[in-house]
Amino acid sequence: MNIWIRKFDSVGPSLNPRFGGWLLRCGRGLKLRATALILGSVATGVWAEIPERSLLFDEPAEAFTVSVPLGNGRLGAMLYGGVFEETIVLNENGMWSGSPQNADRLDAYKALPEIKRLLLEGKNFEAEALVNANFTCAGDGSGHGRGKNVPYGCYQTLGKMKLTMLHEGEPSGYRRELLLADALFSQAYELGGVNYRREGFVSAPDEVFALRLSADREGSIGFEVALQREERFSVEAIGADSLLMYGQLNNGYEGGKQSPEITPEIIQEGVRYAGVLKVQATGGKVIQMGDMIRVEGADEAVLLFSAATDIRTFAGRGVTDARQAALADLQAAAGKSYEALKAAHEDDFRSYYDRVGIRIEGKDTKKGRTFPTPERLRRVASGQEDPDLAALYFDFGRYLLISSSRPGGLPANLQGIWAEKTQTAWNGDWHTNINAQMNYWPVEVCNLSELHEPLFALIESLVEPGGKTARAYYDADGWVSFLLSNPWGYTSPGESASWGSTVSCSAWLCQHLWDHYLYTEDRAFLEWAYPILKGSAQFYLDILIEDPKSGWLVTSPSNSPENAFIDDAGNKVHVCMGPTADQQLLRYLFEACVAAEEILEKDAAFKAEVESALPRLAPTRIGRDGRLLEWLEEYPEADPQHRHIAHLWGLYPGNEIDPIRTPQLATAARKTLDVRGDGSTGWSLAFKISMWARLGDGDRAYKLMKQLFKPAKPRSKDSPWEGGTYPNLFDAHPPFQIDGNFGGTAAIAEMLMQSEVGRITVLPALPSAWSEGEVRGLRARGGFEVDLSWSAGEVKTVRVKSIHGTRTELVYRGKTVKIVLDKGESMEVEL
Repeated sequence: MNIWIRKFDSVGPSLNPRFGGWLLRCGRGLKLRATALILGSVATGVWAEIPERSLLFDEPAEAFTVSVPLGNGRLGAMLYGGVFEETIVLNENGMWSGSPQNADRLDAYKALPEIKRLLLEGKNFEAEALVNANFTCAGDGSGHGRGKNVPYGCYQTLGKMKLTMLHEGEPSGYRRELLLADALFSQAYELGGVNYRREGFVSAPDEVFALRLSADREGSIGFEVALQREERFSVEAIGADSLLMYGQLNNGYEGGKQSPEITPEIIQEGVRYAGVLKVQATGGKVIQMGDMIRVEGADEAVLLFSAATDIRTFAGRGVTDARQAALADLQAAAGKSYEALKAAHEDDFRSYYDRVGIRIEGKDTKKGRTFPTPERLRRVASGQEDPDLAALYFDFGRYLLISSSRPGGLPANLQGIWAEKTQTAWNGDWHTNINAQMNYWPVEVCNLSELHEPLFALIESLVEPGGKTARAYYDADGWVSFLLSNPWGYTSPGESASWGSTVSCSAWLCQHLWDHYLYTEDRAFLEWAYPILKGSAQFYLDILIEDPKSGWLVTSPSNSPENAFIDDAGNKVHVCMGPTADQQLLRYLFEACVAAEEILEKDAAFKAEVESALPRLAPTRIGRDGRLLEWLEEYPEADPQHRHIAHLWGLYPGNEIDPIRTPQLATAARKTLDVRGDGSTGWSLAFKISMWARLGDGDRAYKLMKQLFKPAKPRSKDSPWEGGTYPNLFDAHPPFQIDGNFGGTAAIAEMLMQSEVGRITVLPALPSAWSEGEVRGLRARGGFEVDLSWSAGEVKTVRVKSIHGTRTELVYRGKTVKIVLDKGESMEVEL
């Protein structure tokens, strides 16, 4: 194999590089190619045009999961595209009911010695009963997933914009589209000899949703528009062309229904919200009709909508008057032309989106692109190939992340920012035993690092209340947060030991802090993050106990997320000591603290304490049947195909299990996945795809990806959890849960490139169906950016650019090329 290398001083963004100067890197099999390069893609001949993709539909939506999502990180809109009746679901990410509560049981720690004793004696069933009685949250907690009228709260829809069009007839030529690169909704149809068009976007620069209605015949635009909500709203007219919708959400204490033990000294009022709609018409008439506006005979109409909430939490705009904030945003936007608003929006969105591009070719790639998106899903489910569907899914995941998570705002929740009801599934909160973390799995590798910031803000917000929870339940220093998180600082355990007592959720959150540093090597960020990491580690150091059978240090009590085992008496049990997931997460956290201390040199004594505990943590072990053990003991599982696979965290997103460094553990992980099976919820399928990618099995990963693309089915009460994809590419848990979209995006990146500090592996899990393609702009740990192309299943060219890193190794099928660069330089390698 010949390896050709060029080295460049690069200037400008990675997708449009200008190179000048190159030199030869000596080494076995390296050759000098005397070619002057002006643009890498021109000189090498291997870089092709990246297609700009869209979601395409040939009929209006009849459900939320067929509509088109728009968002700017705070405001959201879901457009159904109806010809005669248009529904637009509106969202604002501060639409949270509830308010702070005292959910900790302040004397829970008194039950801890007895819980530990029972666990040490192997009486897990009895220990679980004690946890349920003494070690869960006080009060109603999250309302068992229905929290809109209790203090925990619920993320809710803002409302709906309803348009009734004033035209009749039989439409033809219908087309509805979401242009991903421009974050632009587009709709067209013909009716009565007139071609109608709608176009819309949600602007981050101007904080407004804009919708333009036009036609190719003058005077053809007519409609009535209103703002609506299920509850807690009022609408009033502002002049002849504007409507104001406003209201206040339940803080959870209305009517004095809550018990005194959870009621804080000062009760925070419910969140107030406001939304303002303005209609701008060219020609025709605009008529105010009570709580509705009517447009007649216009040539064109532009609808501008702004919204605000006065939520007081760890992030957001700090609005004190929602009505005035919404009016101010609308007034500013109304002073600009539609084209100016659109241009600013597209420039802003593309500044994120254009950092990465992907092209995947194979059998029937071009044919697949011609079909509407729902039909593409059905075709793949029937066994037909459409490799570009994976590229579309990848781009859609990036689109959703840019649209639902922006610096300074709240993090993407279980549904991103898009909700159609006032009681969202599972409260639309942040579940931190995998879901909130999965939302941010693609953020670093997909070159969107600054979009990680909202999650960091959430983590920081948990430290103070988490310190109180640590003291109340464990009489421990540091801080801890369990499964449930909301804007009100909730860190208490959940309502049931079966799912609410996983103690390692906050350690998993901390992985994101250290991983961000591994990508960016931002010392100032590490200075900020280190106290959070240290506080988390301090908590775990305080609660670890010694397992007398092995001498290992283990957590107690805890559980393996939401999973259960069968004890000797036949009982289904969740509560345990030292589940494998906990031990892997603590190992990662402790190693991160040691590494951070070596960089910052802040606390040698604490570093020594962590280093002393590290080798005593229970290791990841293999059971008698060749699978990785999920628990400290080799218990039989209650559900061998359970959706959670937390004991493989060390395979992905961790790095403890590796086919090269730990081949026995990797083999055991493979067998674990085989037994777990290939079916599951949407997010679980995404998780498994990344794990198969880490094991280097591209075809197995692709098999599961096609299952993830399977059209979603409604779930009945007694049917198994079966994930898939809705017609608008939203992930189905079911119901809609956005983590699977983000997990699937990250999984595709893992199939094409994997990285550790000092090592970049290209095409580690390329499916045989993806015969040709390229990806540009991926980020690698250690401070590098990577472009790569392949043909006939073989890598062709890899371009590595130094963002701040200087040394790494490029690995492909066991062969290694050392990369040495100065900051800002690029090197191109042809294999």
